[in-house]
Amino acid sequence: MLVYLIIGFSYGFAAAVQPGPFQTYLISQSLKIGWRRTAPATFAPLLSDLPIAVLVLAVLSKIPLWAENMLHLVGGMFVLYLAYGAFKTWLYFKNIKTDSTHSIQQTIWKGMIVNLLNPAPYIGWSFVMGPLLLKGWREAPVNGFVLLIAFYGTMIITTIGIIMLFSSAKNLGPKIDRSLIGISALALAGFGIYQLWMGVRVL
Repeated sequence: MLVYLIIGFSYGFAAAVQPGPFQTYLISQSLKIGWRRTAPATFAPLLSDLPIAVLVLAVLSKIPLWAENMLHLVGGMFVLYLAYGAFKTWLYFKNIKTDSTHSIQQTIWKGMIVNLLNPAPYIGWSFVMGPLLLKGWREAPVNGFVLLIAFYGTMIITTIGIIMLFSSAKNLGPKIDRSLIGISALALAGFGIYQLWMGVRVL
C-alpha cells in the first residue's frame, strides 16, 4: 500500500506543476479574479477524468496480462519523456506573463472542458494510471483507492497552492514555479524508472 501511496503523491505533484492548458487556464483566472474564486475549478479533473477512466479501464480489463505488462514499459518510457520535457522546461525556464485580459467564464464547467480537450488525461490514464490502478486493485482493492486518493488529493492541493502563489506573489511565483518543475522532473524520472522495472521484471 505504501508503494501506491508514494506513486500517487509523486505523479499527482508532477501532474499539477507541469505547464499545460489546464494550469494556464487556472493561473490566468487567479491573476484575474483571485485564487479563492478560482479554487473550485481545481476539482474539475475529478469530474472530467471520470468518463476517461471508465473508458480506459473497460478496455484495459479485457486485454491479456502480457499486454498489460507491456503497457508498464510504454508507460515508463512515456513518463521518462515527461521527465525530459520537465527538465528542459526547468533548464530554459522563462518568465512568461499570462494574458489576464482574456475573458474566461469562471466556472468549474469551463475547467472541465479545458481538461477534456487536453490530451494529457487520456494518455496518462491509458499508459500510467490505468495499468497501475488495475494492478493495485488486483493485489488488494485498498491499493487502488489509496492510489486514486493520493493522486487526486496531491494534484488538487498542489494546484491550489500554485494559483495562490501566482495570485498573491506575482514576482516570486515564476521563480518558485521553476523550482517545482525541477522537483517534478526528478519525481517523474524516478517514477518512470519504477514503471520500466515493473515491466521488465515480468518479461
